[in-house]
Amino acid sequence: MSDPGKPVSSTFYDAIQAVPVIPVIVLQQVSDAIPVAEALIEGGISIFEITMRTEAALPAIEKIVTQFPDALTGVGTVLNREQARQAVDAGAQFIVSPGTDTPTVEFALASAIPIVPGVSTASEVQLARNLGLRILKFFPAGAAGGIAMLKALSSVFADVQFVPTGGVTASNLADYLAVPNVVACGGSWLAPAKLVADGQFNEISRLTAEAIEISRGTES
Repeated sequence: MSDPGKPVSSTFYDAIQAVPVIPVIVLQQVSDAIPVAEALIEGGISIFEITMRTEAALPAIEKIVTQFPDALTGVGTVLNREQARQAVDAGAQFIVSPGTDTPTVEFALASAIPIVPGVSTASEVQLARNLGLRILKFFPAGAAGGIAMLKALSSVFADVQFVPTGGVTASNLADYLAVPNVVACGGSWLAPAKLVADGQFNEISRLTAEAIEISRGTES
């Protein structure tokens, strides 16, 4: 197991520190993978979380990793170890899950792949922390207590950082990023399904650039 006091991957950690916004992307068609990735890169973000909610996810990851080797392409909505293995075989460079599943975490750590499992309670944070993790997904952020809950968790888990996801939008991004134990935020508002379906990739680039501008405004 990796040193629990350090992130599993300095590359992943450096990426989210540099641009603390992770687009959560649901792709219905593999053909949309490259245009969406291009739009996000054009807007200034080169880290992608492709969710395992559709059959397009794995081939989309393969395409993006091949086309954009300098980007950081990960997989989201990973529910078990087998899905994690499939995603890593497809080229995924980090794993995000909605909850904390011990076999999935152990697989990721053994494979030296960064994993950000979901938590929403102190018990889940404690479990993930004791598995050796220090960056966790706070999900669903809005429904699980939002900023107030994040601040409460910081009092007992001072060495844990969070990536709030679920209910994060451009309107509250700055508020979340201003919380000391928040290292980045994840969200689907950057590449929503309707914009992807309508081919409005310029609008995805605009939303991405807006998110970066908001994040820069929270830097001390």
